Amino acid sequence: MSALLAVSIARDTDVVPARQRARQMALLLGMDAQDAVRIATAVSEIARNAWEYAGGGRVEFAVAGEPGAQRLEVTVSDRGPGIPHLDAVLAGTWRSAGGMGVGLAGAHRLVDRVTVDTAPGRGTRVTLARALPPGAPLVDAAAASRLAEQLARERPADPADEVRRQNQELLGALAALRERQEEMERLNGELEDTNRGVVALYTELEEQAEQLRRANRLQAQFLSYVSHEFRTPLDAMLALTELLLNRVDGPLTAEQETQVGFVRTSAADLLQMVDELLDAARMEAGQVEVRPAPFSADDLFSALRATFRPLHARREVALVFEDAAGVPELHTDEGKVSQVLRNLISNALKFTRAGEVRVSVHTSEPGWAAFRVADTGIGIPEAERHRIFQDFAQVESPLQRGARGTGLGLALSRRFALLLGGTLEVDSTPAVGSVFTLRIPLRFAGTPPSEAPHAIV
Repeated sequence: MSALLAVSIARDTDVVPARQRARQMALLLGMDAQDAVRIATAVSEIARNAWEYAGGGRVEFAVAGEPGAQRLEVTVSDRGPGIPHLDAVLAGTWRSAGGMGVGLAGAHRLVDRVTVDTAPGRGTRVTLARALPPGAPLVDAAAASRLAEQLARERPADPADEVRRQNQELLGALAALRERQEEMERLNGELEDTNRGVVALYTELEEQAEQLRRANRLQAQFLSYVSHEFRTPLDAMLALTELLLNRVDGPLTAEQETQVGFVRTSAADLLQMVDELLDAARMEAGQVEVRPAPFSADDLFSALRATFRPLHARREVALVFEDAAGVPELHTDEGKVSQVLRNLISNALKFTRAGEVRVSVHTSEPGWAAFRVADTGIGIPEAERHRIFQDFAQVESPLQRGARGTGLGLALSRRFALLLGGTLEVDSTPAVGSVFTLRIPLRFAGTPPSEAPHAIV
């Protein structure tokens, strides 16, 4: 530490020279005018406290710290009664009748650091520290000696001049405050304009959102009406073809049976397409609800087996349902689980030339059921796997070009899986086959969980 100067506080007028020396010292050390005013104000407040509450004291100026991180330290010491309630004073929550504590609390806001050492009967020692600005010259012993000599040559100004200087500093501070206030008013005006623009934008977005919701409702209504109109003749076609195939009106030749089978298959495909379009519209409109109820996987497989028996007549592809009697009872939406499995089985049969489509379920993960539909079909290239769950997406292949469909089946199936709180994943190898896995909780929880088990792909 390099000592520079000391000023005694023996009477009330000595507070003014202490303030002047603090400002001079700060300017000589490279601080700007505002920092010099802050240091001078803090020193004068602490020096005035020393006079008023201790009857006098001493102000010492020094430079401390390592090269590149030096600081001006001003120590004001007295031999007064000490400061009671120091913590409350430093926190700014305690005041004496004479206003003790205001200066000390204010000094904290004007310098970088304030340390106080006080005890009853031993007096008080307050050290104010302010870092020198970057690039300030190094103050070593020789520089400190030169600064001390320069300060000694500069006589303190007349107290009246100091008052005028303080008034000028106050006017400058008021002018800077007024500029800041005007800048804040300008910024507030800009913010108000921005807020009005944001409000107008939100209003426009809300109007557009309402138009989209209205369009979705109209779309759902339209598809609902159309599907209803399509469903009636399609159901009639399926019923009539079943009567014909059952020989209710008499025998059929082999060719007639084949043609009636084609009609029945086409009607079933068209009915499935209508159902997929309707489900997509309902999903977009947020009109799909989960209706959980208890059911067994074994009964579900029996119903699926009965559904696909009249539709699957290709002997070169076997449709196998594994035993599900040991699977615990599920409590979720059976209709949606059945619809997902129907979509997966239908796709597997559609894209498998020979071999088998195997449907199974297991509960290796506690609380979860994993339904698997595995086929020995054409498989899905890795580059296409991200597309198959998108709306209206279809994988390019010779079988795909000859197959009918909307490209909505897998997209709807994944949405239903998420709605049930689960996942739908695929593992596939081209020319080997594909395995689709539907994982759902055994008991529907009301809202989908944040994380479902990860599929192994």
